[in-house]
Amino acid sequence: MTLRNERVRKELMRDISEILRKEIRGLAGVVSIVDVEVAHDNSFAKVIYSVLGSDEQIETTKNIIEKSTPKIRYEVGKQIRLRLTPELKFVYTDSLEKGSKVSELINKISRGEI
Repeated sequence: MTLRNERVRKELMRDISEILRKEIRGLAGVVSIVDVEVAHDNSFAKVIYSVLGSDEQIETTKNIIEKSTPKIRYEVGKQIRLRLTPELKFVYTDSLEKGSKVSELINKISRGEI
């Protein structure tokens, strides 16, 4: 990955996080952008996100993000300084949930509950 692609990746992570927080209504749970993978020509970006919440909150958030992808891309285009705004594809991962469960197990073990 070139230095330019790395800068674009970081800027996309920051901008998409802000857009989700400020512009997209109805998101349930805590949404976190885990990573962004950018194509070598910056024409495509895979946004990997995680949601911390109940199964219902996760499904609601996934649906809202899927429906809001064109708006998110439009907002990114207004903020990022690229000739072409990357096509966005959002991919859900449950890494936050797994991390939370591992942390909870470690705490139980340290307290002697297990």
